[in-house]
Amino acid sequence: MTDTTTDTTTTAAPPGYVHGYSGREARRLGDQADALADLLHAGTSYPAGSRVLEAGCGVGAQTVHLAARSPGAHVTAVDVSAASLAQARARVAARRPGARVEWRRADLFDLPFGDAVFDHVFVCFVLEHLRDPGGALAGLRRVLRPGGTLTVIEGDHGSAFLHPDSAHARAAIGHLVALQAAAGGDALIGRRLRPLLADAGYTGIAAGPRTVYTDGDRPGLAEAFTRDTFTAMVAAVRGDAVAAGLATPADWDRGVADLHRAAGPDGTFHYTFFKATAVNPG
Repeated sequence: MTDTTTDTTTTAAPPGYVHGYSGREARRLGDQADALADLLHAGTSYPAGSRVLEAGCGVGAQTVHLAARSPGAHVTAVDVSAASLAQARARVAARRPGARVEWRRADLFDLPFGDAVFDHVFVCFVLEHLRDPGGALAGLRRVLRPGGTLTVIEGDHGSAFLHPDSAHARAAIGHLVALQAAAGGDALIGRRLRPLLADAGYTGIAAGPRTVYTDGDRPGLAEAFTRDTFTAMVAAVRGDAVAAGLATPADWDRGVADLHRAAGPDGTFHYTFFKATAVNPG
């Protein structure tokens, strides 16, 4: 594994990220990646010697699984946040010692690579935070060789539903969507992956849902995803939602409590991620 992080960006600070950069958020991202690894990474592995760009690696939660499933590939992991890259490097060193990963600090819209230098590009939970996701996808074609593949995974908060149903929980989820939109992102982007890829000039597009469902017969998944991933994500923006006047503290807390109940023995929870693959026609 490369021991240095190259900094090639002039960006003064990372772009807006509605979930924040706390240690708690880093742990949540790791919990999410581990809980969903089989669901989201199934079908994704790269041949030995192939050059893979992970665009927007964050704290390395997905990098660990990329390295595990493609041990012979050469991964270049890029993020705009130096702090996130430091965490990513430490995470991969601990979980996948010896993994072939090069770390680069760079802006996704100004990548410091030549044309057609990568065989594959992997993008996970990144487009939802960008003001111009279509522009980012189009820009990635420059560094992807003709015939190379792009894989993208995103969620869609509009796909969340639970039992017992709760107007307070649904409202809290809706407020999170609104906060992300105000920050320039789109928490409903999963449903748009295929049109975005087509508009960016990719061909051979295959898109489809990857659904998570938890109930009393899946207590481990309910704990790891419904409670520790999704509910934790909603709960973390309480201060912002209350400050923005979207909810009262009492209403927000009721919504979060109802999400916790959905993770209990008598509850159920459903969420859909979307995964798409595409080819750069050159």
